[in-house]
Amino acid sequence: MIKIFTGDDRVKASAEIKKTLGENYEVIDAADLTPKDLPQIFKGTTIFEAHRKILLRDFTANAAIYPELTKYLDTPHEIILLETKLDKRLNTYKEIKDKLEIKEFKLPPKTDFSATYNIYNIAKRDGKKAVEELRKIEKDEDPIRFTGLLISQAMKEFSPKILKELSKLDMNLKSSKIDPWLLVESFLLSMGKQKYKISEHQAQNL
Repeated sequence: MIKIFTGDDRVKASAEIKKTLGENYEVIDAADLTPKDLPQIFKGTTIFEAHRKILLRDFTANAAIYPELTKYLDTPHEIILLETKLDKRLNTYKEIKDKLEIKEFKLPPKTDFSATYNIYNIAKRDGKKAVEELRKIEKDEDPIRFTGLLISQAMKEFSPKILKELSKLDMNLKSSKIDPWLLVESFLLSMGKQKYKISEHQAQNL
């Protein structure tokens, strides 16, 4: 069994490695390996273990050995290749992508707080415009995290009515099968149709 773990979220990747291989496994840095080393790693046994559990770091980054991987797909051992990046343009990747399990662990995108707060304020005046602004960042944002930022903004303004509606939205996001962004957009549109009491100071900041 060979699996490939890639991506920049090493915390989640490490948790999945332990879940797959357990607590005791060999760790091999692939940077200095040559093709001659591979038979012993993928097919060989040790005096202690016939069935081995191995973590290979940055295997695909070593151009000398990566193409050799196709020769060892039937390894009897449990092996995980931990890669910082995985070049999907290479022929070797195209050969193995349907034969191995590949998991990507990505860190969440950085949230643009100013964009979120801007959308919140726009929604109080014009729900449709707020939705237009939201669609510019949807692909790089998470709907639950975005809603959490809306809640924090409503709490700063102490807007009980908005907080109540946001609480409903948060529950719906976690339980409904409807596209989460549609739920968020619906909330923004509803904000634009309602009159919320805000202070003079808040109004000056809109």
